[in-house]
Amino acid sequence: MTNYIGSTAGHTGWRAAVQKLGGNLAGMVIPNIGAFIAWGLLTALFIPTGWLPNESYAKMVGPMIVNLLPILIAATGGRMVHGQRGAVIGAVATVGVIVGSDIPMFLGAMIMGPLSAWILKKIDGVVDPKVPTGFEMLISNFTLGISGLLLAMVGFKGIGPVVKNVSDTLGSWIQSLVDNNLLPLASLIIEPAKVLFLNNAINHGVLGPLGVTQAKETGRSILFMLETNPGPGLGILLAYWVAGPKVLRGSVPGAVVIHFLGGIHEIYFPYILMRPRLIVAAILGGASGVFMNVVLDNGLSATPSPGSIFAYLAVTPPGYTFKVLLAIAVSAVVAFFVGAFLLKTDKSVNDDLAGATAQKDAYKGR
Repeated sequence: MTNYIGSTAGHTGWRAAVQKLGGNLAGMVIPNIGAFIAWGLLTALFIPTGWLPNESYAKMVGPMIVNLLPILIAATGGRMVHGQRGAVIGAVATVGVIVGSDIPMFLGAMIMGPLSAWILKKIDGVVDPKVPTGFEMLISNFTLGISGLLLAMVGFKGIGPVVKNVSDTLGSWIQSLVDNNLLPLASLIIEPAKVLFLNNAINHGVLGPLGVTQAKETGRSILFMLETNPGPGLGILLAYWVAGPKVLRGSVPGAVVIHFLGGIHEIYFPYILMRPRLIVAAILGGASGVFMNVVLDNGLSATPSPGSIFAYLAVTPPGYTFKVLLAIAVSAVVAFFVGAFLLKTDKSVNDDLAGATAQKDAYKGR
């Protein structure tokens, strides 16, 4: 298995730490994807530039993105640390972060939810053994209430402004890439990271929050399209179907359906792990898609999750459908031709799809 990206041994150090962080971020966001889709559809339908502009319904867009979604994320993160009590204090503390800033506090919620739950867990560990019989509920509620209030105050004065500065810095960096027509260079990081199962961390932890802020102002954002584009994966799978080892070609049609229609991008990661050089096809395919989106001034109203073509179309603003499909097609064509060339010129004999899938699952588990 030496031909794979990385090794199955030694899953420690920076990669394991980053993957663990990515898994935790995804664990807070993915259970709430339905709420994100609801917000995305609300935005796509009822804002002034939406499919069915409606001033009354559009009033829900702001409160949902500023208040509801961060609180849901914080509650989920708190529950992961300390059960229902962690969820409650995570939501309470995050209100301070929300009020302490004027941007959607996704990153603040991802910090405040687990952190406040961890603090409450430590407090409970000290207080609970000393509570007199019959006073458990009273002490428990006041412990949570007082801790939640103090943490909300800390979030209001400390974490909220700090996270806003971090978001502004990241946003300025992304914006500088946009202004200088260098945004396609982001694929140099995004595509390899996806194969190492960092796709959710990148999309939901960084690009999503920045894109939400941009979409709040303009109704759409290109940042929602950087990681979620199904074109590169589709091109690589089709390259395998045409130029890959015959023993693997029969698995490709099903993988295409799962990836392109179902939006489960992880299905094509093992194909790259079997031929690590195909990461070049993924990078060039992703970069070409980003380039087309920049040229065509494309953007989506929300993150398409999962990254299915149907989800893409559901959050595509009116008048952009053809241009969005064109960018996806270009990225798929580039990835296909580069991938087919790399497969034709690859003399290795590593066709162990099951082994590559097992390694992908190992990355995911860690």
